[in-house]
Amino acid sequence: MIDPKKRKDARRALRSDGQLRQSQLVSTFGPGAMVDLVDRAVVIGGLEHWSYGAKGYVALDDPRLRRSLIPRLKALDPDLDLAREGYFRMAPEGDARNHHPGVGVRALEFPRWFVCQKCRRLARASEQFENKNGRYRHECAKNKWSSVVPVRFVAACKRGHLSDFPWIPFAHLGREGACDRPELYLEERAIGDIGRILVHCKNCDATTPMSKATVLPYNCNGDRPWLGGRAASEPCDQRGELLVRTASHAYFGQVVSALRLPDPEPDPLRQRLRDKDVWKAVQKVKTAEQLSMIAGLMEHVASAIRDAPADKVLTAIRAENEATTATSERPLRSAEYDRLVNAPIEQPGTVPDRGVQFAAYRVPKPRIELPPGIGGLVVVPELREVRVQVSFSRFDSIGANLQGEFEFAGRKVKPTVLTLPTGNEKWLPAAEVRGEGVFVELDEEALSDWEKRGAVDRRREQLERAFGLDRRGEFPGIRFFLLHSLSHLLLTAVSLECGYAASAIRERIYCGQAEVDGPNMAAVMLTTGTTGSEGTLGGLVEEGRRIQHHLREAWDLGRLCSNDPVCAAHDPSSESSDRRTEGAACHGCLYIAECSCEWFNRFLDRALVVPTIGNDPELAFFRERP
Repeated sequence: MIDPKKRKDARRALRSDGQLRQSQLVSTFGPGAMVDLVDRAVVIGGLEHWSYGAKGYVALDDPRLRRSLIPRLKALDPDLDLAREGYFRMAPEGDARNHHPGVGVRALEFPRWFVCQKCRRLARASEQFENKNGRYRHECAKNKWSSVVPVRFVAACKRGHLSDFPWIPFAHLGREGACDRPELYLEERAIGDIGRILVHCKNCDATTPMSKATVLPYNCNGDRPWLGGRAASEPCDQRGELLVRTASHAYFGQVVSALRLPDPEPDPLRQRLRDKDVWKAVQKVKTAEQLSMIAGLMEHVASAIRDAPADKVLTAIRAENEATTATSERPLRSAEYDRLVNAPIEQPGTVPDRGVQFAAYRVPKPRIELPPGIGGLVVVPELREVRVQVSFSRFDSIGANLQGEFEFAGRKVKPTVLTLPTGNEKWLPAAEVRGEGVFVELDEEALSDWEKRGAVDRRREQLERAFGLDRRGEFPGIRFFLLHSLSHLLLTAVSLECGYAASAIRERIYCGQAEVDGPNMAAVMLTTGTTGSEGTLGGLVEEGRRIQHHLREAWDLGRLCSNDPVCAAHDPSSESSDRRTEGAACHGCLYIAECSCEWFNRFLDRALVVPTIGNDPELAFFRERP
């Protein structure tokens, strides 16, 4: 797990399949995240510290997702770009039995300040503590040694910069003159209140409570310790803030995902031209004469174009060049929605071909009972989802739009992107999930009639008013509240019978109209999968065929909450409310594991799905039990 070679910067190689799995290195513990080890704390190194060794990297390239990301990266920095090949890569896999410093993800020691567990001495590890057998210790008294641990407080800013807290100036806050020999101690009382934690200098007897650190303004110095010595700092105009290393808001990774959608009808000629050697030879061909000359000189090119007319080959070459260099793409969810709603009708005995990346079939209505309000059901026995981490932030999470894409343009505080405009790391860490899914489509006519109800319009005004009180951005709309709440209820109901834990099922919401003349989406898809090659066994797909049964269970779950009538009567626009983005929703009814929810359990209201205590029944999309 740890590189045995002692290095001055205390870098350590972390196994991606041990303490941190490969999928975790793409979200929760990506570059810049802080991790506690057995004897010290580290920060996960940037992409410059991801080493693949002789085996090389595993590419998870997806042209559709690449074209969607490039304009968003350039909104963060005009010089940012992605490579033409190998632009999405799986995290390197270390070997626990055969450590090698050139393979794995390196982590750098952070913070650099430690505290003695016995005498509470606070100092830089390199200055006051002895490193013995890879662990720091402190000689509190003559021949009396105690172990030391990393201090739990650091400094950070909303952009993601990270640095050691300025302990020496903070301890002497408000004192005139400098202390010539600072000797700091971090004194903590039995009560965990931050006001009872004191930073004391024994040399000059200065004492400052940590509560002042929460209101003390100071400028961020732009440190980026995950990059190591090179490019470790940059100018920053943000205010530095106190941060507990293990706090839930210490790291927010911005992850974009897309389903792999192969070409619906692949052109055999274009497929042959995509061969690496063939494409290298013909990609700059413009005329029939150039094509004829190259085909006469290179046998593999002649074999690829065969007897195809020259004009057809030139058209295919132009199309491939346009697809390769395109910097724009249809909204991600709109393209997926089109493919799902236009899926072929499922035939008896239909089995997806072995190794396909995507297979979806619409279940015929005569073969399944669909309650009023449900427009159709599509089963997805094979799907592959690519998840790519683009950037990260601290203190505040950055929400994606309804297409699952992050709009960085125009943001006052921009996150820290993982790729650098300098250097050769023009790629992003990615993971691929293989699994299955169930796509439930709402009836558009019934949904339009529901949106026109007076009770629904009044609820929309209430939710929109609450949203504008303390949040920025665009209100997602009342339709999204309905779809998101239905997704949570349905996910909980299905998980009770399908054999998967609720935390193993993820939602994917399709809502709104993202493009002119595009589809007006209204559907939810529940998926499950793994990052391994095994995928899943079809349990979710089979339960999806019993959609009416699960909708009835979801209806029963949403009718009554253990916190009713308080939950059902919650008004997010009231002054006393601490939940501005939720209507009738709480831990007793709608909240699910955050690994399953795309929106951090926000924008929920079960009163829009089913009748609830104290609310107008006209609010409910399903007024009667399905």
